[in-house]
Amino acid sequence: MTHHHEEEKENYEGLYYLVGLGAGLFTGLILDAGYIWIPILGIFGLLFTGFFLKVFVEGRGEA
Repeated sequence: MTHHHEEEKENYEGLYYLVGLGAGLFTGLILDAGYIWIPILGIFGLLFTGFFLKVFVEGRGEA
């Protein structure tokens, strides 16, 4: 009897989104243009992360 060991692919998408959200929130915090910019730039950070993953990361390393 042979054991078939499938290589587990690690998924870092959650980490990318967390970094994007943190960067957006931090940028909104240091702008000193009003508290409304903190969540707006947090959402923008998430959107940019999605764009980054779709355009630059997806399909890489699957040679």
